[in-house]
Amino acid sequence: MTKHVVNSQPQAVLSPEIKSKMRQLPVFFIALSLMLWSCGPEQAPILRFDHAAVVSAHPLASEVGASILKAGGNAVDAAVGVHFALAVVFPQAGNIGGGGFLVTRDEHGAAHSIDFREKAPAAAFREMYLDEFGEVIPDLSWKGHLAVGVPGSVAGMWAAHDSLGSLPWADLLQPAIDLAALGFALTAKEAEALNEKIDRFRTYNTRPALWWEKDVWQAGDSIHLPDLARTLSYIRDLGPAGFYQGPVADSMIAEMQRGQGIMTHEDLLAYDAQWREPLRGSYRDCEVISMGPPSSGGVALLQLLELVEPFPLSSYGFHSAEAVHLMVEAERRVYADRAKHLGDPDFWPVPVAGLLQPAYLQERMKSFSENAATPSDSIFAGNPLVLESTETTHYSIIDAQGRAVSVTTTLNGGYGSGVLVGGAGFFLNNEMDDFSAKPGVPNAYGLLGAEANAIEPGKRMLSSMTPTIVTRHDSLLMVVGTPGGSTIITSVFQNIINIVDFNMGMNVSVSAPRFHHQWRPDQIDYEKDAFDPKVIQVLENMGHKLSIRGPIGRVDAILVLPGGSLSPGADPRGDDWSSGY
Repeated sequence: MTKHVVNSQPQAVLSPEIKSKMRQLPVFFIALSLMLWSCGPEQAPILRFDHAAVVSAHPLASEVGASILKAGGNAVDAAVGVHFALAVVFPQAGNIGGGGFLVTRDEHGAAHSIDFREKAPAAAFREMYLDEFGEVIPDLSWKGHLAVGVPGSVAGMWAAHDSLGSLPWADLLQPAIDLAALGFALTAKEAEALNEKIDRFRTYNTRPALWWEKDVWQAGDSIHLPDLARTLSYIRDLGPAGFYQGPVADSMIAEMQRGQGIMTHEDLLAYDAQWREPLRGSYRDCEVISMGPPSSGGVALLQLLELVEPFPLSSYGFHSAEAVHLMVEAERRVYADRAKHLGDPDFWPVPVAGLLQPAYLQERMKSFSENAATPSDSIFAGNPLVLESTETTHYSIIDAQGRAVSVTTTLNGGYGSGVLVGGAGFFLNNEMDDFSAKPGVPNAYGLLGAEANAIEPGKRMLSSMTPTIVTRHDSLLMVVGTPGGSTIITSVFQNIINIVDFNMGMNVSVSAPRFHHQWRPDQIDYEKDAFDPKVIQVLENMGHKLSIRGPIGRVDAILVLPGGSLSPGADPRGDDWSSGY
């Protein structure tokens, strides 16, 4: 008996007028695709929509979501359409071969979350990435077939739609199928990303594929993905059974066998998405709703907000030395807790309630000095009471009824493991790297872990994904999230503070330069132009070490303005795009 069955319940029927509009979408998407590569992805300055809005990492995916909302779909329907469209047009992170987390809130305030994080295969074991001397083998958990966890995206989208969707599943997948079959044009950023990975594709793949048939991709090159279109058609017609069973599953396991991977048919059949209670906390006059373990994002975000709330951030000023110092000191304490205490709650007693206790957090800040940095070597995880990549992508959606969806999904590294399923056309994740291959040894993002996140069969690896919904006085205020590996938590943290404390608009907030600290390594990473030189000097005098780096995150968010109109923020660091009506 399988866990994955096709929903036999009656579903909404589209009117002939709406069906006609949906059939016209492929032509529109092709035209938009050509416009984007020829003119660049810069958006017109449309900063608000009256009824509904979508912000995602790719213009074509955002337009798919907006078209579903216009056709009468709700926010969950749009999320399904956006998710599968991203699997086509944004393959470095959009996926059916990965996983993620979904947080949703309806117009009455009821909130839910779905954990569709990948799982370790049944043949996984604690020392699988160590050599005979007990040392971590470089890249073994990061590249190739042995890095792959059991994918959760299809099961997660199905679970959300089965309970909360309104339009027929098949209609929501059709735009993605059309994009794969009819083709789309690469943007400059997509071409650059592909060119960076072609050597890895050729090293770790067992079958030829379109993605690495060229030596150099350029903006405007057309991509047609018939294998992926066929795979998506199975999912359209059979639901999860079209992915976890049948020809697509056979292709995945054949790929595993060719590349000495360990995932099996039994692993695929055993996968299930989990409904979990979302975490709720407060910050100033707002309620913050986010994802609980095995995401570390919600716990860490609520800890950070609680730690800084007693301080007058608004009077300090945006990116002042005082504000940055305070936020960094909170971050180093929270990431120390993350390393020790957080993991899959089905396998480890994660002390969520203890980590969020105000008294515990007050104790964590007793060593804080307003005038000097606290060396990370002197910071350790606390002892709470047991009361209870950077290639990820995020999309935020609000529909006309005020329902909100925040989804962060990932393959982990760019294009995941680099393995494309031969004959099926999609990339597989490298999420096994998010386990602690060896306690105390950092993963690809420099994050440390301990026993709570050790490898075990069937276990979900710890994540930093932080899909979040914020309300004020019981009314929806914002939907926010970002990719960025270990920087996800701090990017969401900064954007909430930008809105609540510094009164920024959403477009200004997501565009503002960012910084990050994660306990170890003991340094503040910051984007170019993030800090005034005088601020840098003050921070260095306090004892902080600073390191300039490239872009941090790609925040996609929506702010509800007074009066109810929607102001989206699409991060200019990527091809991110907002759409709506």
